[in-house]
Amino acid sequence: MRSTKLNLLPKKYLIKTGDVDHGDWNFKPFLGIIMKARFRLIIRMLAKKSKGHLLEIGYGSGVFLPELAKHAHNIYGIDIHDKHNEVAEKLLEYNVKAELVSGGAEKMIWEDNSFDSIVAVSALEFVSDLEAVCLEVKRTLRPNGSFMLVTPGKSPILDFGFNLLTGKSAKKDFEDRREIVMPMLLKHFEIKQELTYPKYGSSILKLYTGLELKPKDV
Repeated sequence: MRSTKLNLLPKKYLIKTGDVDHGDWNFKPFLGIIMKARFRLIIRMLAKKSKGHLLEIGYGSGVFLPELAKHAHNIYGIDIHDKHNEVAEKLLEYNVKAELVSGGAEKMIWEDNSFDSIVAVSALEFVSDLEAVCLEVKRTLRPNGSFMLVTPGKSPILDFGFNLLTGKSAKKDFEDRREIVMPMLLKHFEIKQELTYPKYGSSILKLYTGLELKPKDV
């Protein structure tokens, strides 16, 4: 994958918003390369799209929002933590304006057809009701809009590497939710584009899969 420079929220602006918010990992040697690969998958899918209203589900500390702001006229975010105002203030210090709310993506405050693009980076594995999230994405996405997401791979080799690099347990963090992501997504959406990182190699070594989806016709 071409190593394009990403405009991430600098480490000094990051606020720890929860146990699975690891925005600082993007700035660590080697681990940061892997973490930023997720964002590059999203940017490749956004590259040729017209700017509009963009929502990020699970924005965490807002680390990806400065880059997403380059691809949208208006930026929105939803996350279950209660530090949305603090994150928005830090983003403003970095000259990025975003409308952030606290809440689950299972029930969102926005009206039907609100967004041209909805983005989720390693977030769907943590939601309480994935089908409800899918229905809300379909409701709030505009006609011809795209749902773009990155989901992590699953294999003993990948989980061992994750533990080696981070000291964290993928099994503990994700439980069995990785297994239900793809079947549920394919129930509600059609794949417009699929990217992987690394691009080549065995499926058991695919760290991330990026998908651009469109709602299935009812």
